[in-house]
Amino acid sequence: MINITLLGATGSIGQSTLSVVDLHPDTFNIFALSAHTNWQSMLQLCQTYQPTFAVMSDADAAEALSNKIQGDTVVLSGAKALDEIAAHQQTDYVMAAIVGAAGMASSLAAAQAGKRIMLANKESLVLAGDIFMQAVKDNQAELIPVDSEHSAIFQCLQGGSSGLSKIQLTASGGPFLHTPLAALESMTPEQACAHPNWSMGRKISVDSATMMNKGLEVIEAHYLFGLPSHCIDVVVHPQSIVHSSVYFEDGSTLSQLGNPDMRTVISYAMSYPDRIISGVPALDLTQNSPLEFYTPDFAKFSCLRLAFEALEQGGSAMGTINAANEIAVSSFLGGQIKFVDIASVIEKTLEQAQHTRPETLNAVISNDQNARAIATEVVKAYA
Repeated sequence: MINITLLGATGSIGQSTLSVVDLHPDTFNIFALSAHTNWQSMLQLCQTYQPTFAVMSDADAAEALSNKIQGDTVVLSGAKALDEIAAHQQTDYVMAAIVGAAGMASSLAAAQAGKRIMLANKESLVLAGDIFMQAVKDNQAELIPVDSEHSAIFQCLQGGSSGLSKIQLTASGGPFLHTPLAALESMTPEQACAHPNWSMGRKISVDSATMMNKGLEVIEAHYLFGLPSHCIDVVVHPQSIVHSSVYFEDGSTLSQLGNPDMRTVISYAMSYPDRIISGVPALDLTQNSPLEFYTPDFAKFSCLRLAFEALEQGGSAMGTINAANEIAVSSFLGGQIKFVDIASVIEKTLEQAQHTRPETLNAVISNDQNARAIATEVVKAYA
C-alpha cells in the first residue's frame, strides 16, 4: 500500500484525488488529511477514510473536529503539524494542494524529507523556486507536476529534451476571453468565478479570469523545466483539450490532449511512470467543437504581462506579485475593489516593494509579508 498525505483535502484537487483513490483501494491508503476551517467536511472524510492524522490549520476548527470525531484518527492543528505530516516517515506521497502561499512550507517539508511531491501548489515554486528545487535535488525527492499544463509538458518530455526549442502553455482565457476590455470594469465576483471549463475554488477562478493563474504557471514552468522566459510561450485555447505543447528544433511539436478533468493528471502523478484508470472518459475529438487558438492579449490580461516581467526581474519580484495578487483577489471578492483594479494593485505593489534576492525561507516569508502589507495599503486607496 502507498500511503498518501493529502494537503488541502476539502478543495477541488483534494476531492478529485480521493475519487482516484476510491478506484484503487488495494494500492493507495489515505494516511493523513488536512484542511483549513471546514471541519464538517473533514469529519465526513475521516469517517470514510479513517486516516492516521487529520490536520486543521485553524485551531478552532481542530477543536471542533476533535469534539466530534470518532475512531483512532489523531487531530492536530497549525502550520507545524502540516510540515510534520508531509515529512512523516510513513508518508510515501504528498499531494500538495493547499491554495496560495499557505501551502509553501509543507511542500518544502515534503521535499526536504525526500517524498514524492504531487505538486498542485504552484506558489511553492513562485515564492521559493530556487530553495525548493535545491531541496528536491539534495534529498532525491520526486517532483511530479499536477497542474494540467505542466503535467502535459512533463508527459511530452518523457522521451527526452534533446533539441527542445520552447514549451507552450495553453490557457482557456477564462470567462472574459471575448469580453471587451471596457466591459471588465463592471464584472462581478460571480461572473469572474463562472469558469466555462473547470470547476475550481473562487480564488483560482478569479486568477483564471485575470490570467494571473497562467502567469504563475509560467514562473512554475521556469523552475520545473529549467527554461528562461523567452523559451516559455502562452497560447489561448478556449476548449481546454490541448493541455500544452513542446516544440523541437527539427520542427516537431508534441502535445498532450484530454478531456478537461483533473483526475487524469492526478492519477498520472500517483502512478508515474505507469498509468492507471482515473475515471475520466477517453477523448472523442469527433464529438468536440473545433479547436481554437489565439495569441493572448497582454493589454487586456495585464496580469500575464506582469508575471513575465517579474520572472525576468527575478529574485523577490515573483513572490511580490503573488502576495499582491492574493490581497487583490481577496479584496475583489470582498467588494473592496473592481475586477480591473486587480492588475493595478499588483503593479503598484511591485513598484513600491524593495527588490531582494531571498536565499532562505525566512527571507521569502519576510518578503511575502512586506508585499502583503504594501498591497493592503494600495487597496485602501480604492475605497
